[in-house]
Amino acid sequence: MPITLRFWSQSLSAKLAVVPAAPLSRPGSKTARFGIFEADLTSRELRKQDRKLRLQEQPFAVLAFLLERAGTVVTREDLRARVWPADTFVDFDHSLNTAVNKLREVLGDSASSPRFIETLARRGYRFVADVRWSSEAEQGSAVPAAAQVDSDLEMPALHRAVPRSLFALIQAMYLIFYAEALIHWQGVDRISWLDTGAPILLILVLVTAAVGIPVRFYLLSAVVFDYSRLGEKFHKIFLPLFILDQLWAVSPFLLLGKIGFGAALGATAALLYVPFAERTLVRMAYPRKPE
Repeated sequence: MPITLRFWSQSLSAKLAVVPAAPLSRPGSKTARFGIFEADLTSRELRKQDRKLRLQEQPFAVLAFLLERAGTVVTREDLRARVWPADTFVDFDHSLNTAVNKLREVLGDSASSPRFIETLARRGYRFVADVRWSSEAEQGSAVPAAAQVDSDLEMPALHRAVPRSLFALIQAMYLIFYAEALIHWQGVDRISWLDTGAPILLILVLVTAAVGIPVRFYLLSAVVFDYSRLGEKFHKIFLPLFILDQLWAVSPFLLLGKIGFGAALGATAALLYVPFAERTLVRMAYPRKPE
C-alpha cells in the first residue's frame, strides 16, 4: 500500500509540474499612455494633457483593443468579435470605418501618415506608437501629461490641421513676395541707397523669384492635397530652400525708405526664422513613420 500511494503521489506531482501556467495579464495595468494621450480603460476615458476628450463608446472600445495589442495586426474580424457582438445587427464595415475615423480625428492622426493607427489594406489595423502601461498606484508618481511630449516628434502633438494650415500660409506669403517683386521689378532699380550702377540686385531678385514660384506652388499643392511623402521631400530640398529664404529675408530693406530701418530690421529677423519654422511644421504634420 505505501508503495502504491508513493507511485500515485509521484505521478500526480509530475502531472502538476508539466501543466502550463496561464498567461499573466498586466497586474493592475489600467491606464495606457501614448504620446501626450492617456487612456483609462477602467473609467473608459481618453485624456490629452489632463483634458478629457469626447469619445463615444465604440471608438473607445476599438482604441482599447488596439492598445492591448499594440504593435501587432488586429484584423477586422477580431474587432467585430470584440466590439460588435454576434447578435448586433449593424452595418459592421461602416460602423468600424466611422469608429476609426473618429479616433483619428480625436488623436490628430492621418491614414496617409499614421502616428498612432496604421491601416493595413485587406488585413486590419495596427497601433504603431509606443504604449506605456501603468496602474492606479503608479499614476500618482507619473510625470504630468502636460509635461509629456510626443517621443517621435520631440515636440507637443497638435491636430495635423494646425501645422498644415500654418505651413500653407507661409507658402502663400512667399508667393505674394515673388509676385510683387516681378510686377514691380522696375522699382528695384529706383532704390536710391542701392544705386550701384550694376543690375546685380535686379537680376538676383528676378531669378530667385522665378525659381521660388514653382517651388512654393509645389509645397502648397502638396500640403493642400495632404501628400504623405511631403516630409521626406521637404527634407531633401531644405538646404537650397533655406538659402533661397535667407536671401529673401533681407527683402524688407528694399522698402527701407517707406517703412524705416527699425521695421525693416524686425521684419528681416522674423523672416530669418521662417525656414526653421517651416521644418518644424512639416515634422509635426508629416512625422517619419516608425521603422
